[in-house]
Amino acid sequence: MSETLSVTGLVATTPRHLVTQDGLPITSFRLASSQRRFDRNQNKWIDGETNWFTVTAFRQLAINSAGSINKGDRLVVAGKLRIRDWDNGERAGTSVEVEADSVGHDLTWGSSVFTRTVLVREADPDPEGDDLEPEPELVGAKKK
Repeated sequence: MSETLSVTGLVATTPRHLVTQDGLPITSFRLASSQRRFDRNQNKWIDGETNWFTVTAFRQLAINSAGSINKGDRLVVAGKLRIRDWDNGERAGTSVEVEADSVGHDLTWGSSVFTRTVLVREADPDPEGDDLEPEPELVGAKKK
């Protein structure tokens, strides 16, 4: 199953950032999302059940997420939903994952400061222009 969704929630684990042998940056974390509703009879807010998602970001989103997200932050995440059944012989279960297309702080709960990541081109080592265009280099990206 692969559907697109947006979900709000609380970052429940310290984000884990790694770079694969092929140079692919990946950041992942668990997101707890609870629905709340106001019960007029009790005159108070009631928390519903909590849904747990593993959120995974790739490439530039992974790099920016690693430098911007902390455990306890409230986020809005949009991406592709993946639900998978698993069985390791001893236990079985279902994993619910979101492959993030975008991630941001939920400004309902606070304010945030945005720093744009700027791509800068390296100087052309071949003045005749015979080589391929060089890869962009990141400037201003926060590192964790």
